[in-house]
Amino acid sequence: MTRQRFIQKASLKARLDLKAQQLRDEAKSFPPGHKRDSLLRKGPHKEITNLAEWLISPDLPHNE
Repeated sequence: MTRQRFIQKASLKARLDLKAQQLRDEAKSFPPGHKRDSLLRKGPHKEITNLAEWLISPDLPHNE
């Protein structure tokens, strides 16, 4: 069985930023409470974006 590959058109950082923005916009439609807080917690944080930058950094040793 061959593996189907999918080439991403946007960078990981761009996709994380977009998803975070979508979750923030969705959270605005809810009144303050559990549902709104839950949506805001799901959004990627700056640390996740920094992790993505670290993963693609040239300083990271890669297996060859």
